[in-house]
Parts: sequence; structure tokens; C-alpha cells
Amino acid sequence: MAKQQWKPTTALNPVPAVMVTCADSEGRPNIITIAWAGTINSKPPMVSISVRKERYSYNLIKEKGQFAINLTTRKLAYATDFCGVKSGKDVNKFEKLNLTPEKASKIDVPLIKESPVNIECVVKDIIELGSHDMFIAEIVAVNVDERLLDKDGKLCMERADLICYSHGEYWTLDKSLGYFGYSVTKKRKLKRKLKKK
Repeated sequence: MAKQQWKPTTALNPVPAVMVTCADSEGRPNIITIAWAGTINSKPPMVSISVRKERYSYNLIKEKGQFAINLTTRKLAYATDFCGVKSGKDVNKFEKLNLTPEKASKIDVPLIKESPVNIECVVKDIIELGSHDMFIAEIVAVNVDERLLDKDGKLCMERADLICYSHGEYWTLDKSLGYFGYSVTKKRKLKRKLKKK
């Protein structure tokens, strides 16, 4: 298979498409869609998001030092895109999109009720990178829709109908190809597990 060599670019795909909520000092909320977000540590649990300085949400997050990552679904795809192209300076995105602000448990920033998983974050550091600044944050609470839990209380993320972003487009995640460690699981045990799905 022949390959072309390109100049350095943001080629890592797919990436999460998440709606990040933030608020100003008077409690007015905003939502910004972020594709450059990720888990960066387990203990303590930490994430990062990268935001351009010129974005309206940048100063809200910097000044308050808090934000929430709201996972997105097939039903939230339109809202996800809208929150990435419209500025909170011009429109109240909660009102425009009929989204419900929900009180967070640990931070002073609203969550999006329609999102199945909300991750409450407190900023620990900001790193200037160039086009974007990276906000490094500790996860202080996670809110999970009970419909995602099975009878034993196990989180079944596949029930959420999550979406991702790849090369300028939103995609659904609709088929499991295996689970962590399946490549070293004995074949008979693996067949049994995959048959149950």
C-alpha cells in the first residue's frame, strides 16, 4: 500500500465531540463544542480541553476555573454542531436549543440535562500552546443517567448512542469490535462473550 507524506497536521482521528459548559461571574451559562479533549490521568482522574483564546468561552473558563464536559449523542448532534459555530456572545445556546441547565454537584457551572454523562471539572493548570491553550483539569464528579446502568449497576456506555468527530464530520459509534484485553482472551471464552452481545 502506497502512502503519501504530508506536512505535520492534526491527523489524529476520530476525536470526542463534547459540549463543554461554563459560566460567567454572574452565573450566565454558555456551551462550547470541543473536539480537542481527552483523558490525561487516572489518579487523580484528570482531563484536558484545548480552547482558542479568541473564543468567548475561553475567558469564562479561565476566570471561573471550572467547566463541565457533557458527552454528546445522536440526538444531540445538531446542538453539538450549533454550539461549535455560534458564539455565546450573540445567543443563549441553552434557550435557542431548548436544552435544560441542570445544577452540578461540585462546581458552579450548569450541566446539560439531556447529556447522558456530565463530567464536572476544576482547572489545575493552563498551558499556552500556540493556536490553543490547554486547560488541565481534575474531575471532581461524574453524573450518569441511570438508564445507562444494567441490573448490577454496571455502566453500559453503548446505551448512550454517543457520537465522535472525524475529519470534519460527526459519526455514531454503533458496533463493538471487542473489549479491552480480548486479543489475549482464550478463544472459547471470547466466542461465548461475543455470542452474548
